[in-house]
Amino acid sequence: MANAKTKPAPAGRKAQSASRRAAISRVKIPHPPPGRLPALIFLLSAGILLAGPAQRQMFLDRARAAFQRAQEQFAADTNNVTAAVQLARAGFDFADRSTNDTTRAAVARQAIAVCRRLIAEHPRLAAGHYYLALNLAELARTEWFGALKLVKEMEREFKQADELDPHLDYAGPSRGLGLLYRDAPGWPASIGSRHKARQWLERAVQLAPDFPENRLCLAESYLKWNEATRAQEELDALDALWPRARTNFVGAAWAPDWDDWTTRREEAHKRLMTISAPVRSPHNER
Repeated sequence: MANAKTKPAPAGRKAQSASRRAAISRVKIPHPPPGRLPALIFLLSAGILLAGPAQRQMFLDRARAAFQRAQEQFAADTNNVTAAVQLARAGFDFADRSTNDTTRAAVARQAIAVCRRLIAEHPRLAAGHYYLALNLAELARTEWFGALKLVKEMEREFKQADELDPHLDYAGPSRGLGLLYRDAPGWPASIGSRHKARQWLERAVQLAPDFPENRLCLAESYLKWNEATRAQEELDALDALWPRARTNFVGAAWAPDWDDWTTRREEAHKRLMTISAPVRSPHNER
């Protein structure tokens, strides 16, 4: 990858030649079942889980085709930095949508290898660090043992990406770190921290306030913490930007995101109603 010059990242999806979903940083970390070692697994919840079977298959087919095109473009010029980044991005998308661990692990490992080479040759390239963190998360979905080490590396790579380009993927590094800290178990098991989660998720909204994923992640976090007033404020802001976002994030590449965002927005409003409702008791029913 001798040529380290890449075109400036476009502000939106429409200008990208190999676009990808941006709603990819909602990291969930389930605790291991009884009897297993206290390793961690990262699951990047995908919008395809909220779509119907036909839509899920369509999203998967598109991701597979995009990955294959990225493989071909990279194979034609392995020194092309743009092609390498596109392969890392497409690899994540395909791994995220894959329905079996064998495919997911194989694709993630290929993308990880590309990212590591990118970082070795261009350590100041934010995308290399960012997509390494995301593809490590996909690999961790397929493994129990050694997941804690992957958690630490993800944290490090997200932070490096944020330092180099905080606006990448609509404040993706901040969003990823916030969700990582929110859903990971706390000390001493792992790196979970509500304070850090709040800090990074609020920063993502500050950096890219008109990107629906950022508002949704922060609102969902406030709901998770039973902070109804703040959740209401974020959902109001999300509702206000919704029509504008519909005109800014358009095309087939955004279809999985809108399916995901719409469902999560509805669920967030329902959740807000449950935690905002007054507690009924014999005293207030008199």
